[in-house]
Amino acid sequence: MENTIKVSNLKKAFKKHQVLKGVTFSIPRGSIFALLGSNGAGKTTCVRILSTLTKADSGDATICGYDIFREADKVRGCISLTGQFAAVDEVLTGRENLHLIGDLKHTPNTRRQTEELLAAVDLQDAADKRVATYSGGMRRRLDIAMSLIGNPQVIFLDEPTTGLDPQSRIAVWDMIARLAEDGTTIFLTTQYLEEAENLADNIAILHNGVITAEGSPEKLKKILPIGEIHLEFTRTAEKEKAREILEGYTLITGRKTLEISTDGSVRQLSDILNRLNSSGVPIARFTQNQPSLEDAFLTVIGENND
Repeated sequence: MENTIKVSNLKKAFKKHQVLKGVTFSIPRGSIFALLGSNGAGKTTCVRILSTLTKADSGDATICGYDIFREADKVRGCISLTGQFAAVDEVLTGRENLHLIGDLKHTPNTRRQTEELLAAVDLQDAADKRVATYSGGMRRRLDIAMSLIGNPQVIFLDEPTTGLDPQSRIAVWDMIARLAEDGTTIFLTTQYLEEAENLADNIAILHNGVITAEGSPEKLKKILPIGEIHLEFTRTAEKEKAREILEGYTLITGRKTLEISTDGSVRQLSDILNRLNSSGVPIARFTQNQPSLEDAFLTVIGENND
């Protein structure tokens, strides 16, 4: 698949503080890419460089085939940026905000696209109300709609759901997913790991100025190839018999429970259940936990802090 964004060895320092120390990644067209990192990791700096708002000290990057340093005007023509805070005019109505952006961009058919976008973000009923009366979720949806005027090929969303209630956050997630389905490339920064896991095709973890891990959510979870099986038994004697049968596994014993660490594979799960079944040990309750994206994230930044 063609890469819409290509970044190689991007570096940026502010005075003596090296924020980006050589960041490299690529993003296929029509995909959702999430950049994760702790506060101050450099996520917003990376977005500002790629959106031509800040100059990098060195490195290479192209967006839609244009060099962000030598062809910045062409890059700006194919991207849109939604920052951490909604950039809407509270005095104007929702419709007037969209008209204003369309006029500033000299976008043809601004009025028609305005109506399409109001429908897309479910703001038709509030279109003629002043934005000062909007909730946080409504403002964010309007802000994203404003960024879509002119049909940009790439949209940068810098922590788009920060401060939103769960219902508004899900509405924004749905909108982002629809944009990608329509072929828009989404570059997302977020502090919510659940958001990245639900939306992103690929995730990169930025830590200490470099990408320390990258891949699909499932691939990143495999950084921790350890699953946990929880067994509950009706009687203590059954638990003790199971503990003897499962000798060789790492076990944590409770009064009537066993916690078993595995490599997360079907092979080990089958082995455990077959051993217990062959020995006639009844299990009152069985649950299995797999590593989460949060576990992988904390492991990556923890390893790089050592």
